[in-house]
Amino acid sequence: MNGIYSEMTDTEALFCDETEGYRTPFSAEPGEEITLWFRTAADGADIVLLRSADKPSVASDSDGDVALSFMKRAARSGRFDYWQAHLRLPEKKIYYSFEVRRGREACLYGKTGVEPGCALDNLMTWHPFSMIPGFRVPEWSRGAVMYQIFVDRFRNGDPSNDVINGEYLYLGERVCHAEWDSLPEKLDVGRFYGGDLEGVRQELDHLKDLGVEAIYLNPIFVSPSNHKYDCQDYFHVDPHLTLIPKDVGKLVQQGEPDNRKAERYINRTADPVNLGMSDWVFANFVNDAHDMGIRVIIDGVFNHCGSFHRWMDRENIYGHQGGYPIGAFRTKDSPYSHYFRFSTNEWPDNDSYEGWWGVETLPKLNYEEAPNLVRAVMDVGQKWVSPPYGADGWRLDVAADLGHSEEYNHEFWKLFRKRVKEANPDAVILAEHYGDPSSWLGGDQWDSVMNYDAFMEPVSWFLTGMEKHSDRSEPYLFGNGPEFFRTMRENMSRFSQQSLECAMNQLDNHDHSRFMTRTNRTVGRLDSLGADAASKGTNRGIFRQGIVMLMTWPGAPTYYYGDEIALCGWTDPDSRRSYPWEHQDLEMIEFCCCAARMRRELPALRRGSVIELSAGDGFIVYGRMGRGAESNRVVICINTSHEEAIVHVPVWKLDVRDEEVMRRYMLTTEKNYNVGVLEFPIRNGMFRVALPPVSSSVFAVGERTRGTYDDAVPGDPSWAM
Repeated sequence: MNGIYSEMTDTEALFCDETEGYRTPFSAEPGEEITLWFRTAADGADIVLLRSADKPSVASDSDGDVALSFMKRAARSGRFDYWQAHLRLPEKKIYYSFEVRRGREACLYGKTGVEPGCALDNLMTWHPFSMIPGFRVPEWSRGAVMYQIFVDRFRNGDPSNDVINGEYLYLGERVCHAEWDSLPEKLDVGRFYGGDLEGVRQELDHLKDLGVEAIYLNPIFVSPSNHKYDCQDYFHVDPHLTLIPKDVGKLVQQGEPDNRKAERYINRTADPVNLGMSDWVFANFVNDAHDMGIRVIIDGVFNHCGSFHRWMDRENIYGHQGGYPIGAFRTKDSPYSHYFRFSTNEWPDNDSYEGWWGVETLPKLNYEEAPNLVRAVMDVGQKWVSPPYGADGWRLDVAADLGHSEEYNHEFWKLFRKRVKEANPDAVILAEHYGDPSSWLGGDQWDSVMNYDAFMEPVSWFLTGMEKHSDRSEPYLFGNGPEFFRTMRENMSRFSQQSLECAMNQLDNHDHSRFMTRTNRTVGRLDSLGADAASKGTNRGIFRQGIVMLMTWPGAPTYYYGDEIALCGWTDPDSRRSYPWEHQDLEMIEFCCCAARMRRELPALRRGSVIELSAGDGFIVYGRMGRGAESNRVVICINTSHEEAIVHVPVWKLDVRDEEVMRRYMLTTEKNYNVGVLEFPIRNGMFRVALPPVSSSVFAVGERTRGTYDDAVPGDPSWAM
């Protein structure tokens, strides 16, 4: 193709990203000088130009106002030259890309690699690199291993705080206490298993063994449901999860129409003595976790509250407790009446308020018309990350839905970030979001997101061919290596490296089917197929592949409680089964511990660049690396096929030399896994490996020893276990 950089070996040698290996310092302030590196083949370029500007379209268009800087050939390592340039950061976000010239040929390199079809007369890329001056995510969050806990289903550490049968009404039914080993029911929000913070505290050693560095707790504030996404009081932790020193009052009797006589519940959740003790217990819990080296992230549900909330008080909880202002449901004269949007003036008991998605138990908060509401929620954001509580960050529920306009949504999150970071600069802000998150990740709002688009969904499609709810199967995507990498390149390009490294990568969570269930490749839900079907036909080999990808892909690998034992379940509510402490899968726990240890021992897995090495029908191979031959370099191979695959891996792209070897750290198959070390030789920058059916394997570069295995061939006894 005329005008295109044509020699395949040279274009494949080009590499740059936004990691520390190719940009230092990783974070910088306006006016500070940064150093950028770019890799080409040795003698593969005559000139490398750095193209920079303050707008992405300008930085990538040769006709625009773009600054051009010649890069210096600064180092050579094996097959590669490394080019260097210095750039002083402006006040605002800067965009940049690289123009590579040799003779009459040229190409442009952006965030997704070499742009196809960019000739000398049209040098442009739609995916420039970028850097945001002053933007820093907490250092601890970059690549941290996290663990999500749906508290009611994790462990019952203190039965004295359990919800009592008939304690109050929720959705017109008396709530009940479920047996720990019972399965969730279709309408499950009013069934409580008794999990609490004491239960989490008792298992901190278990989490530490798994390599967990941060806990993410589903909502813990006062709420009438087991999921607690319908908050009743943002300023207090629910005593049902902590201690209840003042535990008196009657239960709701059969036939009662409402909660006016729910004395026990009213005292438990609204009495200041109980609330003060509950907050104190949480502060001590965070302190205990910190003593173990584990951070604590809490869930903020600020788009909507619950109809029980004291600002609304539809259940008249606070009207009966006394000492609280009257709720907006009761009278237009309530100090909270502007916190919600009502469509009529029919008070008292005005049920015309706006509900999120029309759900009356989830009143949507009306920030635009209620400055006091904004101040209150900002106070909440600040309170829980400040002493004496010291939580380490927020996960924000349906964060893009907050407010009634996109413009206001961004304005709110800018204020929220400012308050939280002023109170605790080391607190992380992660949002639940589906789709392109880039407009919130400009350094002034969220740090990152729950990573659906650039982890959970592509991994699920590739390994199982299943949609994340188990609602749909797509055979075309199962094992489609090229499509996996194409999707990942596109979706990862929407993140800055800062945001990518702390993105919450998950295989599953409380809103989706369990990943182990998806390995059966069956479309279904609890109400259509029943609970038992969630465990039928599952594949432990695919599950292990998922854990390997979780621990080796860029981001913050996040277990959902029970992943370490391959817990099954259809989508919500079945994905919220109780943790079976008396029936644990010890072999799977051991495997997860080994995976976490491997991640700790291979630093490229936490902070290194990711590079596509090979892809085909049924397999992918990718590498993680630093810059140059002195860095840690790792290769990950995944074979989804039920047939053995022979793959030639171009490890020269990782700056691996023929005098080195690939040392296998882990192999997983359908039957088991192996962490015995084997060494494989490198010839002409390649190594040949036989990938067993439904397997994953992890290799790291090492020096050659006498025990090097001569080749990986069909029938290789190293995996015939």
